[in-house]
Amino acid sequence: MAYGWVPEGVDITVPDASRVYDYALGGVHNFAVDREFWHRAEAAFPEAGLVARTNRAFLGRAVRWLADSGVRQFLDIGSGIPTLGNVHEVAQEANPAARVMYVDIDPIAVQQSRSLLSGNPYARVIEGDLRDPEAILYHPDVLQLLDFAEPVAVLTVAVLHFVPDSADPAGIMKRLGDAMVSGSYLVVSHLGPEVTAEGRERQERARKLYERTPTPVVIRDAEELTALIGSDFEIVPPGVVGAADWHPDPDEADDPPQPTALVAVARKR
Repeated sequence: MAYGWVPEGVDITVPDASRVYDYALGGVHNFAVDREFWHRAEAAFPEAGLVARTNRAFLGRAVRWLADSGVRQFLDIGSGIPTLGNVHEVAQEANPAARVMYVDIDPIAVQQSRSLLSGNPYARVIEGDLRDPEAILYHPDVLQLLDFAEPVAVLTVAVLHFVPDSADPAGIMKRLGDAMVSGSYLVVSHLGPEVTAEGRERQERARKLYERTPTPVVIRDAEELTALIGSDFEIVPPGVVGAADWHPDPDEADDPPQPTALVAVARKR
């Protein structure tokens, strides 16, 4: 079957992390291979769907918190395929002049974002790889939209767990931080370990499924995530916590805690 919205050269015969996540959140820009993969992951780790939704809800709360704190520039790396509650929608609801630059490695995510953002002068998208931060930071479109002489919120939500230790994720975060002025923010979410032996066994089965894709998953605990954020940043309260515990919305109070989705917001010193 031909899909008119698929850029030339995109392999739709293997599952892609952004398309799998899109399906998990109820999106439509995915293929049978992505849906089949997600069903296998959910069968292995039934908590996976709630983890995805909890992570997405955290993103919205973090962006609202930052916008209410006066941040008006956002660089969302690993933004994925557009779905409900996009960063520009949340940020520009608080401040219509807020500027948002999306970055993703997946050409489909970039194309769909570009279509969504048509006519919005304060939101753009480029194709980029977190593992090459300088190519993102010095991209002409990024420099045209964002002013790094002013505070910027850099979002790395549900993306760092796809960066292996061999790619030096701490070094990548340091290079991003070096480009940010004092008063900027870093928003991070990362897959953490389950707290029970049974949960860890289910999580390991799901992790092994991702080993068969181009983007294997690395599980890191709160201490390891804190180390990735680095000493140039001060983690704001409540610290490194489960996503549902970061400034929880009263409407989401009935959701069970999700230690698997670790999150933090940190301020550049």
